[in-house]
Amino acid sequence: MKSFLQNKKVQTAFLKKIILIFLLIVSVSNLVYAQNKVKNIVLVHGAFADGSGWEGVYKLLKKKGFNISIVANPNTSFAEDVAATKRTIDRMDGPIILVGHSYGGAIITDAGNSEKVVGLVYIAAFVPDEGETLLDLLQAGPPAKNSGIEPPSADEFVWYGKAKFHSGFCADLSKEKADFMYDSQVPIAASAFQEKMGKAAWKTKSNWYILGTDDETLPAEGARFMAKRAKSKLTEIKSSHVVYVSHAKEVADIIALAAQEKSK
Repeated sequence: MKSFLQNKKVQTAFLKKIILIFLLIVSVSNLVYAQNKVKNIVLVHGAFADGSGWEGVYKLLKKKGFNISIVANPNTSFAEDVAATKRTIDRMDGPIILVGHSYGGAIITDAGNSEKVVGLVYIAAFVPDEGETLLDLLQAGPPAKNSGIEPPSADEFVWYGKAKFHSGFCADLSKEKADFMYDSQVPIAASAFQEKMGKAAWKTKSNWYILGTDDETLPAEGARFMAKRAKSKLTEIKSSHVVYVSHAKEVADIIALAAQEKSK
């Protein structure tokens, strides 16, 4: 009887140890999953716009539980715009999905080399390769026949003209919204069009591309070429250049999907 009780105590102690080890493994697994789960999104605007255009996407992603930062690019030089995005990345804890619209695509192609960035989402964006400039991509692609991009001003900044802003930049927005975007646009230093890309993050990072089929600033044909070259997961939406404004839900859903896929 005594031997039986001793054996039972040993078995019980052994079982408790097994349960403890199992619970420890589960806890560690949950911790690793939590650390790898992508909950951070950084949004980068392009030229002739500011961060306010992201409001719709921002609100939708916040409802999904994401932590979001919107970069305010100075658009004073490519290097300074990349630096502004890197500062925002550095302030966030954990893995990040980095999102760029238009000229912002070039910015995230550089800043996306950060170890924190696990995925890139290009929205009607330029996707330069190493050694390329924005000017190279503009000249190589089909002409934007309705573009209102003006020649550089006396201080070497480029604006988008009033006459074609609505029809060429954001035709699927109301006139009131188009007027607001025009009046709040941030011009871009002409030098940014000629600065060469360094290491291209899309070569080593998962990436997605959303293009507007009615885009008259960055024609769909040119966008498709860049998306194919970068091996992007491509989504086409009937939209103007500002697809992230006019189709905020679709854009937010794809960003959330990118985060979900990189959390696996």
